[in-house]
Amino acid sequence: MASLKPGISVQYTETATIITFAKEKILEERDIQSLQETIMPVVEQSEQVHFILDFHNVQFLSSAVLGLLLRISKKVYEKNSTLRMCGINPKIYEIFKITRLNRIFDIYDDLDAALAAGESAA
Repeated sequence: MASLKPGISVQYTETATIITFAKEKILEERDIQSLQETIMPVVEQSEQVHFILDFHNVQFLSSAVLGLLLRISKKVYEKNSTLRMCGINPKIYEIFKITRLNRIFDIYDDLDAALAAGESAA
């Protein structure tokens, strides 16, 4: 598992690229910018990959993170890849529901479920 910058780690499996958010709080603009600068190259350099964003460590995030997730999603789909999310804290999931992002993103309870969904789609 490669640790790129404080804030995320990237793991490559046979079926997916797993990006795990390491911080409990993603609130500061510099943290969000750092995430974008780290995640976007991973997406851009990959060809038709299944991405999983794992939020199991995250307890708080700002609304600016939602914008970043939309940008990541757009880039992933432009590459004919898929994006799944997992491990989202119930309080954060409420924000996804209020903003209806739970209808846009494929969200799973945990990493195992997200991986299994990718294997069944393959």
